Amino acid sequence: MTANEILAPRPRIEQFLRHFDECFVDERTRHHLRVYVYGQLSNLPRKSVGPIAVAAEMAPKTLQQFLSLAKWDHLLMRDRLQQRVASRHRGPQVVGVFDETGPPKKGHKTPGVQHQYRGATGKNDNCIVTVHLALAEGSFHCLLDSELFVPEVGSEDRARCRTAGIPEAMAHRPKWRIGLELYDIARGNGLAFSWVTFDEGYGGKPGFLRGLIERGQPFVGEVPGSLPGWIELPPVTSRPYRKGGKGRPRKVPRLVSGRSRALSLKDQLLSGRAFLDQPWQTYHVKDTDKGPMVWEAKRVTITLKDENDLPGMRLELLAARDVLDREKVKYFVSDVPAEIPTDPLLLVGLTRWHGERCFEDSKTELGSDHWEGRSDLGLKRHQIVSAVSSLILAEVRRELEGEKTGTDRVPSSDCGGRVGGGVRIGGEVGQETGRARSAVDRSSTTGERQSA
Repeated sequence: MTANEILAPRPRIEQFLRHFDECFVDERTRHHLRVYVYGQLSNLPRKSVGPIAVAAEMAPKTLQQFLSLAKWDHLLMRDRLQQRVASRHRGPQVVGVFDETGPPKKGHKTPGVQHQYRGATGKNDNCIVTVHLALAEGSFHCLLDSELFVPEVGSEDRARCRTAGIPEAMAHRPKWRIGLELYDIARGNGLAFSWVTFDEGYGGKPGFLRGLIERGQPFVGEVPGSLPGWIELPPVTSRPYRKGGKGRPRKVPRLVSGRSRALSLKDQLLSGRAFLDQPWQTYHVKDTDKGPMVWEAKRVTITLKDENDLPGMRLELLAARDVLDREKVKYFVSDVPAEIPTDPLLLVGLTRWHGERCFEDSKTELGSDHWEGRSDLGLKRHQIVSAVSSLILAEVRRELEGEKTGTDRVPSSDCGGRVGGGVRIGGEVGQETGRARSAVDRSSTTGERQSA
């Protein structure tokens, strides 16, 4: 279903937009919101301010001022959007997805534009990068919030920042810290996630993982294979030591001399006994339009090395590979107890595609990457209005098509009840994939994983 097809229930969309009326001081700016949203939902080939305004028989400058100068509360609009989603999407299958996107931009006057890494191409490009938080529940997904990433070099050029309308207080922050800020705002608006997931750009940052643990948020996220850690916890000493009784003593606390060094996750998989002694297990994750999605996985408990080269967080490590491409291995970590089965963790870790699909829909259906402004405020407002249009698209699509049953049903973070949608467990590599799991009894604390 395309955005153009959902314009038929126009009264439904008008009713939806009235939910945001209090964000505006007069009827004129409320009308401009409708012009912009209907322009994004239209079949215009280009959905920047100019074509949308011309199609609505409005001066382009008027719509430009709506984004960058007019008085209306875009942050209240974000809050109302999140509160609406929170009221309609609660329960054990709600997953938060951290991700980022980097639309290409020419010139140097766009806020945050820099020659930097762009995930869509896998290389450095002239672009802006925005960090996003999305929500997934079953086949439903929507964008919740976003924030501009200001590169360190660009942040130091305060004159350029002032020209782009970037506030003095808005300096360079790591993307993972922006992600936690978006999470805190969403939680403040009543959103509750059974799980969150993310890619290795966030999972490779210990501060991000610790931030989720401190907030009590269960997670299953991808981490880089180069991340070091120990499967057997090494001893740590606080006793100073001088070689030969001379010289400066070694720092404390420190690892006991002569003990095993930390290995990367990739090396652990290739040479660690804990991995070598167990076979790959086959998991039928779900059925898709292109056929069944089947992965193989191994799992151990690992202690990651912290910033001081000492044992840090102790997490569950899951090494997984697609049976159609066994050379490509993904590494996921989770803060769940060791007795939680592997299959729900694998399902959550592979839920990140919802965020990528949100970006794809927002760009192809709504033209969210057609924005051509040069102010930070205009970008923020464009992102929020685009999230509103995206939610309309998601809600009407769900209403007209109906929720697909048994697809991507994610379990609760304590894995109570069923373990989730279509995840099936098989035996060693080469064995037939098993049948769907029956309900898991969480009253037992033995920690045994049920057989296929």
